[in-house]
Amino acid sequence: MKSAAMKKEKLPGKPLGPIPEGYEAIDGELAIGGQKASLLAQQAGETPLFVYSRQVLHDTMDRLRAAMPDRLHINYAIKANPHADVLHFMADLVDGYDIASAGELAILKEVGIDPARVSFAGPGKRDAELEAAIAAGVTLNLESEGEARRALDIAARLAVTPRLAIRVNPDFDMKGSGMKMGGGAKPFGVDAERVPALATEIIAAGAEWRGLHIYTGSQALSAEAIIETQGNVLALADTIAREIGQPLPKLNMGGGFGIPYFPGDEPLDIEAIGAALEERFADLPDTLADAHLCIELGRYLVGLAGVYLCRVVDKKVSHGETYLVTDGGLHHQLAASGNFGTVIRRNYPAAIANRFEAPPEEVASIVGCLCTPLDRLTDKGFLPRAEVGDLVAIFCAGAYGATASPAQFLGQGPAREVLV
Repeated sequence: MKSAAMKKEKLPGKPLGPIPEGYEAIDGELAIGGQKASLLAQQAGETPLFVYSRQVLHDTMDRLRAAMPDRLHINYAIKANPHADVLHFMADLVDGYDIASAGELAILKEVGIDPARVSFAGPGKRDAELEAAIAAGVTLNLESEGEARRALDIAARLAVTPRLAIRVNPDFDMKGSGMKMGGGAKPFGVDAERVPALATEIIAAGAEWRGLHIYTGSQALSAEAIIETQGNVLALADTIAREIGQPLPKLNMGGGFGIPYFPGDEPLDIEAIGAALEERFADLPDTLADAHLCIELGRYLVGLAGVYLCRVVDKKVSHGETYLVTDGGLHHQLAASGNFGTVIRRNYPAAIANRFEAPPEEVASIVGCLCTPLDRLTDKGFLPRAEVGDLVAIFCAGAYGATASPAQFLGQGPAREVLV
């Protein structure tokens, strides 16, 4: 990781997050996929612009495959980035896809992804969504007894055998995860003690039993926490399978792999996670011996591969503080603005793209064009001197940017997206 604050001595302003590997300079300018940022902006016709790097996507998957056991299947949770070109590119890199709505199913079908590779999780699935998924042959990860019975009724009406799994709400969560999805009362999944009875009902109804989905948290950077959680998931799956009275056909172990966004964040040690899984897979109980074992990852696969480019349209000083006002903002980068689940606002990795190799000279806040003080992409960062017309780059923009931000706020509209 390349950091904008690599020296040990305290620098002016607030530190920036670490710039990911895989990005270089050409003629002193940020290059993405071997093309200069200014050229990419020119080709797009306007900014703001999300640029996704094929090379970073490929390198991330290569390293992950090398670290994980050969037996482990890797699914892509497309909520992180459902851009059609990204989905096309990932088709040969991942084993399956996880979706959270009928809208995402429609996107995958348009791209040409086989629905048999798809599983569908999420509370509040409407009858029309259940019907679309059942008709297409998608595996449903059921979130409640009520949802299970609605799915069975719909399948009977369609005269189709549904592919049904149960999402489990475990008694534990993932320590240190940015967003906890298990443990205690949750809208997600069926409480673990009620799963065996529901599974028995599903099997007796003649559905194709597809096993369990156990997801506990997201954005964890501690290998130890993930290793502990995966051990707990395997143990819980074994217990539930024994109570059901038959081996599991499939176990989705969830994900939670995080990426470094903020100053001080270190990359996740996936080699340690893979080694621990390899050891556990060598001694699985009979209930899991022949199970299809997978993890689902979103931001880990695509987050580092994205760069958000916006242009400085004004530079101003107010009470001694410098502001670089851009044509971008939180309507595309809600997370970078600190308004997407962050308790304490910290700076994402950022740079002046066309002055990528220039030394930092001034403390400036990078803000957007919206009429709200929340629209701040970088708070008092130590940056190269920038002027009107320069390009700003916000890194770690490949996940939960374009689709998890309020693009229509104040009528601004979405940013363009390109894969290079």
